[in-house]
Amino acid sequence: MEPTYPLGRLQKGSMGVSSETLWIWGISRQLQMGFLKFAPRESIRRVFIQDPPWIDSPFMKSLFKRAKERSKWESQEVERKKYRWLRRRQIRAETEAWEKMVEEYRSIDREMCEKKLAPNLPHVKKLFLGWFEPLREAIAMEQRTQRSKKHKTRYAAYIDSFPADKMAIIVMHKMMALLMAGQEDRSVRVVQAAVQIGMAIEQEIRIHSFLEKTKMYQRKKIVAASEEGSSKDAEILRKRVKSLIKRQKIIEVQKLVKNEEIKPWGRDTQARLGCRLIELLIETAYVQPPVDQSADSPPDIRPAFSHVFRNINTPGQKVVRRYGAIQCDPLVLAGLDRTVQHMIIPYVPMLVPPKKWRGHDKGGYFFLPSYLMRTHGSRHQEDAVRSAPVKQLQKVYEALDTLGNTKWRVNRRVLSVVESIWAGGGNIGGLVDRKDVPIPERPQTEDVAEIKKWKWSVRKAKKINQELHSQRCDTELKLSVARKLKDEEGFYYPHNLDFRGRAYPMHPHLTHLSSDLCRGVLEFAEGRPLGKSGLRWLKIHLANLYAGGVEKLSYDGRLAFVENHVDDILDSADNPLHGNQWWLTAEDPFQCLAACINLSEALKSSSPHSIISHLPIHQASDGSCNGLQHYAALGRDSLEAAAVNLVAG
Repeated sequence: MEPTYPLGRLQKGSMGVSSETLWIWGISRQLQMGFLKFAPRESIRRVFIQDPPWIDSPFMKSLFKRAKERSKWESQEVERKKYRWLRRRQIRAETEAWEKMVEEYRSIDREMCEKKLAPNLPHVKKLFLGWFEPLREAIAMEQRTQRSKKHKTRYAAYIDSFPADKMAIIVMHKMMALLMAGQEDRSVRVVQAAVQIGMAIEQEIRIHSFLEKTKMYQRKKIVAASEEGSSKDAEILRKRVKSLIKRQKIIEVQKLVKNEEIKPWGRDTQARLGCRLIELLIETAYVQPPVDQSADSPPDIRPAFSHVFRNINTPGQKVVRRYGAIQCDPLVLAGLDRTVQHMIIPYVPMLVPPKKWRGHDKGGYFFLPSYLMRTHGSRHQEDAVRSAPVKQLQKVYEALDTLGNTKWRVNRRVLSVVESIWAGGGNIGGLVDRKDVPIPERPQTEDVAEIKKWKWSVRKAKKINQELHSQRCDTELKLSVARKLKDEEGFYYPHNLDFRGRAYPMHPHLTHLSSDLCRGVLEFAEGRPLGKSGLRWLKIHLANLYAGGVEKLSYDGRLAFVENHVDDILDSADNPLHGNQWWLTAEDPFQCLAACINLSEALKSSSPHSIISHLPIHQASDGSCNGLQHYAALGRDSLEAAAVNLVAG
């Protein structure tokens, strides 16, 4: 008798779906081969198959749990490796910037000697290359002189504790940076320059000494050789330090070597060393105009820097104060705004979250000096911060840590638009014009009034050009930082306080508290879905950025304004430079462009609420007459408080 099988469903066990699938496949296979015949329904005998006992529900749950934990552990391990890699990059950026610049100048010098040709270098690098070797030789001579003296100067021990080539690089870059950020006539006070250069040298000496003692200076691997005659305890300590550095345990290393740290120099030593280095720079740095002179005339070579005196006329006082200043030759500034990106920029944004604040000088960058408050050399303010109880400042530490842990990134689409405008000469969207204002020519007359008018117009044009030059340098610095960071997944800004308690990023150029250009180029690295109400608030934000009176309308009025300009918004996002350029009519054009791009993505999506937005909202509200608010609070004046929105009125 041929076997018969029922066509009914199997009773499901813990793996009923899988068993049923296998059973149906077997039946269909036997039907195809002709092995099965079906009996009448009343004679069908049902067969029930249960899953094996080892495929029970707890077993599968534990299996899935272990697989999930394994996947989570692997993802965490990937993140840890990524963090360690970024941390190593950050430490190298803080400790090896000057060394890389020294190697670059050495390689250029070797190339010039081998090929006997001057390479085609940017303006600022040509200047530095011409000054580097004479200044290095002068510093090396000063070091030898101080070593041979019986009665040494106060800075003798410090100038001899650092390589001359690195010291020359620091002096040149620091002096140029100070002159760029100086007054309209591109001069800087001697005391300010001396202290800044002295502080930079002290900072690098600390890093240099730390890395030398741990055998990590300019090496990828730790050298295992110990110094002769070192004791057993010192050898154990050295091995411990090397192990901690290899694992990037910077805080533990600082605890171990705290007894070996260099004592702070003080402002007096910093100023004395800085003054001597500035003096050597003035003696060795020269500039020469382009070759347009006759062959018979001697070459016009003049000092690049000079020491001058300025007068300060204080209003209401008859006493005139004088101070020394360092002024640079106009040839130094010529072309500097186009090549400023080749200068070393300290305190760039960090690739990993900054150190948590634990004290006045404990937090922020790993190696670069970081202070809780910007005292600008005020000893009283520094002492006040140091003496403040840690418990009292705990909330301040937490607030700065929160700001420092915010991850940012570069908005590449906005940056590409900015780069195109800047390459085309600027003067669009609030960018400064890259061309100078023409200097008026002397009139062909001897009229005193006309000559006087011409002199005033020349003075005005030169002043405008100086301001344009300063703005071009500032823009170039911002863009150079953006170019360096545009390919990074994210970066962080360590923050500290000013004397009023306001928090600012320690990096001075490309920050979210700066101009419209910076705010448009920066965005949050970690985005969030717009959500149900996000699209509405994005439109309101765009109307606020457009301004021109639109920001004064009600919310419904601002929404209606955006709805009426949807075509302009889409055109601005898709074709910002060759379209109708509606975004350029906004008061904050680059922030408006970033908002147009984000809103365009949402409007084109089938699910606008799920679009990820990285757009930061910069709250533009401020206090009403802050000074009067303080007076109203001090005087308990309810009428005045209501007038300045201190209380509801």
